[in-house]
Amino acid sequence: MCPCLRAPKRRSPYSSVDSERYSSLVKSVMSTRVSSQTPETLQAEDEHVFGPVVKAQAPSSRPERRAPRTLHPFLNCGDVLETEEPESGPPTRILLNRGQGRSSVPSVTRILQQTQSPEQIFYLERWKRRMILELGEEGFREYNQNLFRQGKYFHSVLEELLESGETWKNKDPSETHKYPPEVQGYMESISHILEDVSAVRAIESTVKHDSLNYLGVADCVARFRGVLCVIDWKTSEKPKPFLSNTYDNPVQVAAYAGALNNDGNYKYQVENGLIVVAYKDGSPGHAHQLNAELMLENWNSWLLRLEKFTEQR
Repeated sequence: MCPCLRAPKRRSPYSSVDSERYSSLVKSVMSTRVSSQTPETLQAEDEHVFGPVVKAQAPSSRPERRAPRTLHPFLNCGDVLETEEPESGPPTRILLNRGQGRSSVPSVTRILQQTQSPEQIFYLERWKRRMILELGEEGFREYNQNLFRQGKYFHSVLEELLESGETWKNKDPSETHKYPPEVQGYMESISHILEDVSAVRAIESTVKHDSLNYLGVADCVARFRGVLCVIDWKTSEKPKPFLSNTYDNPVQVAAYAGALNNDGNYKYQVENGLIVVAYKDGSPGHAHQLNAELMLENWNSWLLRLEKFTEQR
């Protein structure tokens, strides 16, 4: 046949696809293993594949309110800010007792969950659907139960360590090996951070803001590198090297500190916060400090969330 009569070779419609750009999406879809993705990583994946979302501002006759209607003080002006080292004695631990008329008072966790932005809800629901697709309904339920169980065990071991005044690195290996591998990984992850934690004043203690009608359980109040902080211990399957990776956690810490500052059970004031992220594989954890200025910013964000929650009820 004459070469000029041959039909031209058809070009595949996929030849122009940027395979490198889509490789992470293909791997996540084809993988049979449990996805390590979390709700917050899904947005990053979308931006990698489709580009960043350009948000157009919806027309509105009223400008968006960025400040709470009422600026409740973060600190209790009636109390002197204490700077001296705490008195000797065991850390405060006020247990949350829902059976004594506190059931009507909403918790910080509940308020934050019920006032999430539409974007947060979207990515959370999409993550749930993806996990259920991979694990099934029962498998996803077990996955969440295991995460909860590991987190609870991690907190109990951490509390025991803080109350004893020991450090994880100085504990006898025969003692540390009795814990599940996941808990050992979490503790090893934050062992270097714990060396800078001292003068523990409260552990797993309830704080309540009577004027604003909410309560919560603060993980820890202690000094970090000499600065008194409300400390929140977090576990994560994904690295969170920046404060922005912790999403609502700074607002949560500010809410706890604001309640503590206005709770008569605590005879001191706290201006600073700390979020500590531990990793199951033992890789070095991250400590995110919140100075007084950042705490005030997140306190205002908390007041807005609290107003939104009240309006929804």
